[in-house]
Amino acid sequence: MKIKVAWVGKTKEAAIQSLTDEYLKRISRYAEVEGVSAKDEAALLAMADGARCKLILLDSRGKQYSSEELAAFLEREQVNAVPLLVAIGGSDGFGDEARRAAGFVLSLGRMTLPHELARVVVLEQIYRAFTILKGHPYHVGH
Repeated sequence: MKIKVAWVGKTKEAAIQSLTDEYLKRISRYAEVEGVSAKDEAALLAMADGARCKLILLDSRGKQYSSEELAAFLEREQVNAVPLLVAIGGSDGFGDEARRAAGFVLSLGRMTLPHELARVVVLEQIYRAFTILKGHPYHVGH
């Protein structure tokens, strides 16, 4: 499975970059993964067009999944063998064009998170989803 996690803007906090790198490394045990920054929403959309992938937007109006549901979603996507592009917008979120282009819209919940923190959360949840699928003890369900 190929997953690209892309975000708008440069990383301002060293701690965020460190956590991003750590979770990308952990995910790489289970899937081919890459993290990239984009200048703006248009660059994210161009990335999606060029990659022939399923665009997954992170947006508060999207579908909310538990960790187990996200794992099942990723398992279904593995079967489809289409690369995934998980896109995290800037502080203003995504416009209508991006929503129309999306193959899926995912929400991390109803709370507002800074977009850099949302990146770390989604990376951790992707890692957690793979550990659930592989029966790794990292995830202890409640």
